[in-house]
Formats: sequence, structure tokens, C-alpha cells
Amino acid sequence: MARENSTPLVLLHGVGLDRSMWGAFREEYARLSAREIIALDLPGHGSQPPWRGEADLAVFADDVAARLPRVCHLVGFSLGALIAQTLAVHRPDRVASLTSVSSVCRRNESERASVAARREQAIADFPAAAAASIDRWYPAGTGVDDAVVDATRRVLLANDVESFLAAYGVFATGDAEIGPDLGRIGQPALNVTGELDPGSTPEMTRRLTAAIPGARAVVVPGARHMLPVQCPRALAETIHRFIDESST
Repeated sequence: MARENSTPLVLLHGVGLDRSMWGAFREEYARLSAREIIALDLPGHGSQPPWRGEADLAVFADDVAARLPRVCHLVGFSLGALIAQTLAVHRPDRVASLTSVSSVCRRNESERASVAARREQAIADFPAAAAASIDRWYPAGTGVDDAVVDATRRVLLANDVESFLAAYGVFATGDAEIGPDLGRIGQPALNVTGELDPGSTPEMTRRLTAAIPGARAVVVPGARHMLPVQCPRALAETIHRFIDESST
């Protein structure tokens, strides 16, 4: 177990966010394990320089791979989950286990149209699109503190808009890019989503679990898209248990 605990946990956030979204989750996970936790900023986000030039899932995954530890337990949220899946396929020696949180998978025509419309809104009026995201992620009744919601809003509005739109384009098409290769994932895999997530739905988690050999699925009751923020303890316990079981 000491050897397994030496393998760090690496966290990848979603579009328009940064590594700070994992704050409460990190605190909860640290109660359960002494394992090192590393949260990275995605290309064009947070501490990373603005993104210019080509943007697709493979390019973003290469950027992240250059900053990964030699091997890690990889946890990706939303766009971060698509990147994590890509790394599990193409850099399998770097990924000890894969956890996809609030991940899309093989969108149907209606789901593709919905995400394309959200990107068009961001192109036309970025502040309005950011406000719509906050309303979708934190509707009344989620139980998330107002200060946390305000912090998410500030991170969203601080984005370099060109970088955000590039990342959103990757998010909108990345599931089609990685979808045909999901069956090549050989690492232990866990897929977690919220019962009430309107975008990365439980049905998508079922698709993802069917596509990855031996994958497990967990749907968290009452949770929406921002699962690491809304339910950090439940998510930390779920991932800790999965890694502990898959490492024995």
C-alpha cells in the first residue's frame, strides 16, 4: 500500500474553470489518504498562457501530458475527462487508473446541437453565456454556498475569451474524437456523474461505461454538473474507494 500511495492523484478541470475548483475535493480526499494530489490548469486556463493556434483533443492532451508526473491516477472533470480518456488511450504508461467525472460520451444529434448552441451564445455574448452556465450549474437547491458560486463566476469571467472558445470547441467535438478509441482503455476505469446533470447525463455515463472494458459507474443522487464542488465528500470517498480496490 505504501508503494501505491506514492502514485499521485492528478486532477483536470473543465472548460472556463481552473484548478481552484478542486479545493473542497482536495480537502476531503486528504482526510482519506496521504497520497499527493496535483491539480493542473488546462491549456489556456488559469496559470497557463492564453491559447492560440490549433485546438483539438489530441493537441490539448499532448500539452497536459508534458506536465504529468511519470505515472498517476488521473481524474478528469467534463473537458478534463475527455483529455484524461485520451491520455489513457495514447499514454497508457502514464495512467495507473482513470476516473471520468461529469463526462460527455458519444453525443447524439440533439446533444450535439445543444452544445453547439451554447458555444454560439458564448461567441455572441460571453458574459451572458457565463451567467447561463452559473444558472445551469448552481440552480436553487444545490446547497452550494453563495461565496463558492461567486468564486466560480469570477473564474469564468476572468477567462481570455479566445482561449475559452478554443477549449469549448474541443469540448463540443472531443467526444466524437475519442469515442471510437474508448474500447482501447485497459486501465481500471470509473465513471461518475450527478443524477440531475443536464449536460453530462447519467445516460452518457452508461454509454461511457459500456464502451470502456470493465469500467464501473456511479451516479450520485441529487447532484448536478459541478459534482466536485457540490458533493466533494461523496466524490472523494468514491474515488478513494475505487483506487484502493483497483490497486489490490
